[in-house]
Amino acid sequence: MKTLFFCFTLSLCLYLPTEAAELTRNQVTQLLATGTPTHPANLRRKDLTDLDLSGLDFTHADLWGADLRRANFTNSTLSGLNLDLTVMSKINLSHAHLENTSIFGVHMGGANLTHANLAGSRFIANLDRSTLSYADLTHANWGVDMQNQPMGLMRVSLNNVDLSYANAAHANLTRALLKHANLSHANLTHAILSGADLAGADLSYADLTDADLSDCQLEDADFTQAIISNTQFTGVKNKNTAKGLPSQP
Repeated sequence: MKTLFFCFTLSLCLYLPTEAAELTRNQVTQLLATGTPTHPANLRRKDLTDLDLSGLDFTHADLWGADLRRANFTNSTLSGLNLDLTVMSKINLSHAHLENTSIFGVHMGGANLTHANLAGSRFIANLDRSTLSYADLTHANWGVDMQNQPMGLMRVSLNNVDLSYANAAHANLTRALLKHANLSHANLTHAILSGADLAGADLSYADLTDADLSDCQLEDADFTQAIISNTQFTGVKNKNTAKGLPSQP
């Protein structure tokens, strides 16, 4: 079966390495000053690799399909944007505003999203080995996309990701790949994790009150000191190998 990773690989192949970004920070700033809600600044498919774009407001910009590898967007505002099919590997989005932003079919491996505001965002992306500690994922919709099955199972990949102390209350992470993810001290109250792969994940001290973990893969997952109250475990796999779970939670 084809998977989303084909899409991620394809998106990377659309870009060939270049010696430098197409624009400078000053040129980007000048373009942003011209953007309006009806006529956004045109950064579509631009090569912005390695640029320092920290602290800028991209609210009225079009970044669809841009090459943003290793760019620095610390404290920048990208709320509500369509960032589908961009290339964002090793991007720095720490403390950035990405509320209600759409990121679909994107490779973000090794990204820094520490303290980022991702509330209400829609992600179907590969974020393997990224850092999202203290990030806000409240009401985020990162669940599997069942409407694109001809392309294979479209789901978010969060393997080996640091989500420690993240706030994912009411987040949809249906069928997410979370192998060996660090979810220690995370707020997962009312989160939907049904069908997620949590093999080897660290959920120690996480708050799982009213969370849905039905049909999850729990092989070697660590629930030491996790708050388990009204948590759903129906149909979970390899529960007997998980640490810290009572026999009848």
